[in-house]
Amino acid sequence: MNKQILKILTLLMPAITFAGGVDEKINSVFEPIVEVLAAVFFFKPFAFLGFQMPIIVMWLVIGAVFFTFYLRFVNLRKAKHAIELIKGDYDDPNHDNGEVSHFQALVTALSGTVGLGNIAGVAVAIATGGAGATFWMILAGFFGMSAKFVGCTLGVKYREINEQGEVSGGPMYYLSKGLALKGKEKLGKVLAVIFAILCVGGSFGGGNMFQSNQSYAQLSNVFPVFQGYGFVYGIVVAILVGLVIIGGIKSIAKVTDKIVPLMVATYVIACLIIVVFNIHQIGHAISIIFEGAFTGKGIQGGVIGVLVIGVQRAAFSNEAGVGSAAIAHAAVKTEEPITEGIVAMLGPFIDTIVICTMTALVLIFTGFAEDTTGLTGAELTSAAFSSVFPWFRYVLLVAIVLFAFSTMISWSYYGMKSFTYLFGNTKKVENVYKVIFLLFVIIGASSSLGAVMDFSDMMILGMAFPNVLGLYFLVKEVKLDSIKYFNKITSGEIKKFK
Repeated sequence: MNKQILKILTLLMPAITFAGGVDEKINSVFEPIVEVLAAVFFFKPFAFLGFQMPIIVMWLVIGAVFFTFYLRFVNLRKAKHAIELIKGDYDDPNHDNGEVSHFQALVTALSGTVGLGNIAGVAVAIATGGAGATFWMILAGFFGMSAKFVGCTLGVKYREINEQGEVSGGPMYYLSKGLALKGKEKLGKVLAVIFAILCVGGSFGGGNMFQSNQSYAQLSNVFPVFQGYGFVYGIVVAILVGLVIIGGIKSIAKVTDKIVPLMVATYVIACLIIVVFNIHQIGHAISIIFEGAFTGKGIQGGVIGVLVIGVQRAAFSNEAGVGSAAIAHAAVKTEEPITEGIVAMLGPFIDTIVICTMTALVLIFTGFAEDTTGLTGAELTSAAFSSVFPWFRYVLLVAIVLFAFSTMISWSYYGMKSFTYLFGNTKKVENVYKVIFLLFVIIGASSSLGAVMDFSDMMILGMAFPNVLGLYFLVKEVKLDSIKYFNKITSGEIKKFK
């Protein structure tokens, strides 16, 4: 283990000299690529009617709404059972297929979605669409729960477990194997490869560089003495990330099941303090959220404009339908794939309905939802916190650093599984990916990435194209498996162990 760490850290050192000025080099390469991809992913087919929703966001929303109705609002009906599963009430000690518990799988997946999108993304939505965007974010999170249920159930059902007990699962496997069983083998392979390529790119960009870049930006903003030392920060973070990801999913899960509850609790408690102090304004807050959602008084103008902003930011935040979380959930210890689909539904609920709503309420209560003073992103959220208690910016800094760190280690797992799917599931291939990933941590903290960030966002959302298409073919078997599973509970074949 120590030799591996030393080897990786040795390979990281050249990045120090490479970091300087890298932003211009990267932007010159990626800007033309981004322009081409934007024309596809962010194409607005109904712009001539005044409906400005990008096709990729529309694709995600339509899929999530369809799955919710097709599965008869499984996100509502089975919420109680999800809590029972998280508590371990149905964990059979004799079942050892998999690597992590239901709770560990959930927090590992959450650590990849609960992040800067909840802090900066909500602020962007409100700054551009007004407080009404909050309503559409919550609604998108609600429907997204069903998309997570379908994808994560399939992630477990079609996973592969090697002789060492290591699990590989996710869209790459259920797209290729699931569609092959339906006589669409070629389509399944094509969709799986497209997904894996986009997932690797997304792991280097939005799951890595954006996180190190923005967490360093917040650090240097709070402590100006660190300005100009981005590469040093990047090296430190890369070492910490490297120490975790070398151990694989079990090591990642051990870290995330401690960090994620801590960071969520830290951030939510900070939000709750402001909410409690302003509880007398809750009626006003609800009023302006609904008024903004249906009258369209946001900066974008029009109900459709506010709807698009809210839904788009929710999609970026919880990644429901994107498929990435299914990779983490596939590693769970269970004999019943449906159980992990049920647990996975809690992801969008916690990520979007709880945490994003808390951020929105803070912005509304502090007056920054109506007057952003020209700020946006994390700066706007930070200003809102600091307006109540100046020291809250330090709490926010801790939350942002923890969010960024946990997101990076989770996305390293997503990217690695996609990388090994493409180039071979061997330790050598894994180590190659890990070295590249850690190099990008340093580059991200050292650079102003510009077009690369747009590129990585498009790759992450682009994963929804092959994933949702495959889910349409496979959702019927998920519905049938769900009926069989709950019939087993009713008959007593599956019993509680606690």
